[in-house]
Amino acid sequence: MDIQYINLTEGRVEEILFLWNKEIGDNFPMRKELLRQNTFEDVNVLLEGSWVAVDTKNDKTVGFIVSKIWKEDMECLKIQKGVGHIQVILVDHDYRNKGIGSELLKRAEKALNEAAVKTVLLGQDPWHYFPGIPSEFKKTREWFERRGYVNYGEEYDMYCDLSKKNEVILPDLLDVKFKLLDLAEKDKFLSFLKKSFPGRWEYEAIHYFKRGGEGRDFIVGEKNGEIVGFCRINDINSPFIAQNVYWAPLFNKELGGIGPLGIDEKERGKGLGLAIVQAGMYFLYSRGIRNVVIDWTELVDFYSRLGCKIWKKYTVYKKELKYEASFY
Repeated sequence: MDIQYINLTEGRVEEILFLWNKEIGDNFPMRKELLRQNTFEDVNVLLEGSWVAVDTKNDKTVGFIVSKIWKEDMECLKIQKGVGHIQVILVDHDYRNKGIGSELLKRAEKALNEAAVKTVLLGQDPWHYFPGIPSEFKKTREWFERRGYVNYGEEYDMYCDLSKKNEVILPDLLDVKFKLLDLAEKDKFLSFLKKSFPGRWEYEAIHYFKRGGEGRDFIVGEKNGEIVGFCRINDINSPFIAQNVYWAPLFNKELGGIGPLGIDEKERGKGLGLAIVQAGMYFLYSRGIRNVVIDWTELVDFYSRLGCKIWKKYTVYKKELKYEASFY
């Protein structure tokens, strides 16, 4: 068996799509448009650390790895400097235990190291698929642990079945009004995020508007005319495939998503968090959506109060790079 390693190329997108769905598609069904969006069209992909393993005998894609660093020159990303990500690594089960995965990871870590990355996270990348290693993949967790990756917690996706609710109402608070964001309030909203939630949530909102978003996917809570909280909702008409609806093909009917959400620091502790999630449910329910997923959260007890249950679990891993010339 002769394995050749080539840099990630869109010419392999069909084979990568096939390999993904053959290996993990039962739990995480991949669509070509999602694969293109999150991997092949993301400017943050580190091509020097993204490789495809090819069996030269039949020119077959048998494995691949995707690495990322935060490349965009945006103020909200400054805190991400020095952090790199392994978005995904996957090897055909017929070709495992032959050193292919180790070679792919070695090449990715070398490139990340050369890109001045100090901390490598598994998942959590811009336009990510996973916040960590899915709980189904016990051997994968053990494999990474043997290679120096450290477990530092758990994250969850939660599921809400709105069909079990007789009705979903818009919360009525005395001094806070919940509504869908009007496009005319775009700058006001982005200023709120920059002040109260700088970083990833601001980054994602900027891209939302760049991709033609008109505001219907954000709920804002307003008090005396000022934004004091927000909640993102997603459905089939969102301007891109959002993280909480990645795995929509697992559902027979349309899937909606809720999150992220945040309340201004000075307004916390007043029940606005639960209320704005209820508002999200109300607007999704009014669009005929009954299946709702909240992704990448630790707030299990919080969402449980609204009838949500754990759907998927992930273990989060990181590794500090301290290499020089050699790996392993």
